[in-house]
Amino acid sequence: MSFNDNPQLDPRALKATSVKAEDPATPSDEPASLKITSASADPKMFTLPWEQPLSTWPKDILVNLPRGISRHIVRFVRVGDAVYAMKEITSNVAEREYELLRQLQKLNLPTVQPIAVVTGRHDEHGNPLEAILVTKHLRFSLPYRALFARALRPDTAERLIDALAVLMVRLHLAGFYWGDVSLSNVLFLKDADAFSAFLIDAETGDLQVELTQGQREYDIDLARTNIIGELMDLSSGELLPPDVDEIEVGNRLVDRYHSLWSALTDTDKFNPNEMWKIEKRVNRLNELGFDVDELEVTTTEDGKRVLVRPRVVDAGYANRRLLRLTGLDVQENQARRLLNDLDAYRASTWRDGEDLEIVATDWMREVFEPTVRMIPPEYRSQIEPAQFFHEVLDHRWFMAEKAGHDVPMADAVQSYVQNILPKQMMDAKTVDDLNAEADSGVIDDESTYDDVTAHHDEDDDYNPELDQDAAVWAH
Repeated sequence: MSFNDNPQLDPRALKATSVKAEDPATPSDEPASLKITSASADPKMFTLPWEQPLSTWPKDILVNLPRGISRHIVRFVRVGDAVYAMKEITSNVAEREYELLRQLQKLNLPTVQPIAVVTGRHDEHGNPLEAILVTKHLRFSLPYRALFARALRPDTAERLIDALAVLMVRLHLAGFYWGDVSLSNVLFLKDADAFSAFLIDAETGDLQVELTQGQREYDIDLARTNIIGELMDLSSGELLPPDVDEIEVGNRLVDRYHSLWSALTDTDKFNPNEMWKIEKRVNRLNELGFDVDELEVTTTEDGKRVLVRPRVVDAGYANRRLLRLTGLDVQENQARRLLNDLDAYRASTWRDGEDLEIVATDWMREVFEPTVRMIPPEYRSQIEPAQFFHEVLDHRWFMAEKAGHDVPMADAVQSYVQNILPKQMMDAKTVDDLNAEADSGVIDDESTYDDVTAHHDEDDDYNPELDQDAAVWAH
């Protein structure tokens, strides 16, 4: 059933799509000529070599960014000033995923932005080619394997799991059944000392009015199984710290998910004279990054107890406050850190009684902007300004602790750029190695077999369907 056939869905989702996807299991006729369905017109899209398999597109239009492991051919392509991710899949699946991503975007959920779906592709001999789903590259984000190729903290795996738990809860609250939860289907943005997770693969998903407990539990159980396998794979490649227990990390997802779900959905019982506890509950949800739209308050039949359940509408409490004060649109934990520094600036300049909007304008001009302007040009595509600012603050604190006195911000920035930042960036060889590994998992594009069969004799009869490694990705 199409989303548009269910009037009970959120009206924002009902109005989101510009294609009506067919059932992926039902064959459909390919358009006779190239067809680009897009929410926004970009004439440069027509200049791309759609008549070529994606794996053979010329390097001069490709962008060498780390790619995650996928069952399909994926490439990053520069189109004008934008960078898009192109995924080659069947037309039914492409249209359905485009439709789903549009729905989720309208619901303000953390996903990649869908740009277009391209069907009716044919090569120069008239042979049909698979469709391509186009999404916008999420700047500064990385697949999970790329994160372990950088100099990160030993608890990186646990922080990724925490971010994935938040993402799953948000999706489930909105009625989205994922069906294929794994680290491979998520991009991560560094968010202060934590991470933010964004869905990138919705092929198996389904948007409903409300999920049953069984659907949610199945999603969680599948996520746990996939994550344990992915972490074991990292461990075998010596990318995971040796003291990490993969099964324990997988179990952590289940625990964190249930804890967060409970905090967001449970009904509290109070005595009529304990209404102050309602504010405490709301403050706790705000601390988790969720905003409360309204409270559902009822009383028991005897009038001795008050039942309160918050209606949680969105995450991003700190983000919205910082955006209102400064115009900075950053991740939630980054927003908290920047707001804390803004509060410290306000106190240090003896301006507690002054309008916060005015203080925030001065903080931007005197503190934030001079700091982020010091990001070296060669690193500006790899680290978000707000994340850079956060890490400089951390570095400044450690410098001050070691020196026994305050350290000027400019000195902290210079030290961080010289001693810390280069160790966290990836060089071109690391990116190439990651992408070669990502491409090794692709099984549905015949062009990827050519490189393999070239190393076999003609009588060897290599069959990719019998390749054990390939079979892993088939499931």
